[in-house]
Amino acid sequence: MKKLRFLVSLLTTENHYQKLQESFARDTAQRLGIDVEILYANNDAISLSEQLLNAIHLPAKDSRPDGIVCYPVGTTLLQVARQAAAAGIGWAVLNRECEYTAELRKSYNSPIFSVGTDNAEIGRLQGRQMGAMLPQGGLVLYLLGPSVSSIAQLRLSEMQSTKPANVQVRTLIGNWSEQSGYNAVSRWLQLSTSHKTPVNLVAAQNDDMAIGARKAFEAETRGAERERWAGLPYIGCDYCPGAGQEWVRKGLLAASVVNPPTSGIALELMVKAIESKSQPAERTLAAPASYPPIEKLAATPARKA
Repeated sequence: MKKLRFLVSLLTTENHYQKLQESFARDTAQRLGIDVEILYANNDAISLSEQLLNAIHLPAKDSRPDGIVCYPVGTTLLQVARQAAAAGIGWAVLNRECEYTAELRKSYNSPIFSVGTDNAEIGRLQGRQMGAMLPQGGLVLYLLGPSVSSIAQLRLSEMQSTKPANVQVRTLIGNWSEQSGYNAVSRWLQLSTSHKTPVNLVAAQNDDMAIGARKAFEAETRGAERERWAGLPYIGCDYCPGAGQEWVRKGLLAASVVNPPTSGIALELMVKAIESKSQPAERTLAAPASYPPIEKLAATPARKA
């Protein structure tokens, strides 16, 4: 029997969660006895489309992947998905809602589905973390992912739905990397008003941006102001080994949200679907969790700035 081959396309090597996705994809491939190729799009939608189309249209059919697992940049890649399905290649999208999957599943036989973490719940958990750590209210400096990211917008709206009314939020924009968190805070500190802003907690939509923000405050402030920023709690999301887990253990982050990697789940579903000539569930969601639990955070609230 032909050994199945899969292409896994991820965003950037400058993000610990994306590297965790790679690790889980490779571990799953080894366990299932399949081949996997990992590509990174460097957060560039054009590069991503070109990478995938090149694989879909390889002249020799046997050289094409049996399935593609893709973490989209910007758009949900409808036209690329359609071409993959037309070529008989399975298509799975990670961590993104795709309205077109139902339509393509009716028209093509190859597996077409999505696997993601419940990003709405991630946003709600961060809102609850803020409320637990700021029982008297306060101001949160909140770093978002890219403005074009539907994940970033969903997490933002759901965070706002669960945070207490007495917790105010001021947002900055990043792109999921530590450097982007550093840069966002560095630009903000150039505003004269920022140095006197009574922030009580710094939050980010992932741990990389949160730690980047912390490093920026440490590098670009001095004296009592530096001590104030260093003494604030910082929270993020992903809780990856060697990154968020380590930062929480060391006290650099006060909390995170456990964001289960989804690449391995997608590969398992794809292999099963191809071997059984069936369609998996159109949408599979993994459940996130607060770390530490909300109850423990409520017992150690943040101090007032």
